[in-house]
Amino acid sequence: MSAGTLEKKTANPGPLGLLGFGMTTVLLNLHNAGIIELSIVIVAMGLVLGGGAQIIAGLSELRLGNTFGGTAFSAYGLFWWSLCIIWIKPFQEVIAGPDEIAMGFYLLLWGVFTLFMFFGALAHNNATRVVFLSLAILFFLLSLGDFTGNHDIKVIAGYEGILCGLSAVYSALGQIVNGELKKQIIPL
Repeated sequence: MSAGTLEKKTANPGPLGLLGFGMTTVLLNLHNAGIIELSIVIVAMGLVLGGGAQIIAGLSELRLGNTFGGTAFSAYGLFWWSLCIIWIKPFQEVIAGPDEIAMGFYLLLWGVFTLFMFFGALAHNNATRVVFLSLAILFFLLSLGDFTGNHDIKVIAGYEGILCGLSAVYSALGQIVNGELKKQIIPL
């Protein structure tokens, strides 16, 4: 390569998506665990980082030909947007807000989707497997909490969700550090 030519490098959109997912998941589950109140802080994070960043990462993954990453990040980004719409209730004058049974089914469907994504994650590193398995468990616990109306299950889900979110942040930071230093410093 000549001195005036720049080598084109393809960036990895995965860490952006994982950070969007992980940080937002930690924040929401601090609420589920009863540590903080549901507030605009969580809604804003859900719309911008949980939704926006993951959708950008998902579309970037699809452009790179990564069906798994593209589907995961895009779908979970749209999950955050749909959840924020449920919380904000912009159509409340014409459509009733959800009851616990409706939310239970909403979360159950996401749990089933995530379980199948976990099977796809078996082709990836251990950190990715932990993220998807812990997320599937989180969705099923939250769904169970809504179906039963048992607040204690939601609190347990909150603590499990904090671990899930932290596992995604760990994976993102590992990919960034390992990629920048071009060697495995953080085991994934």
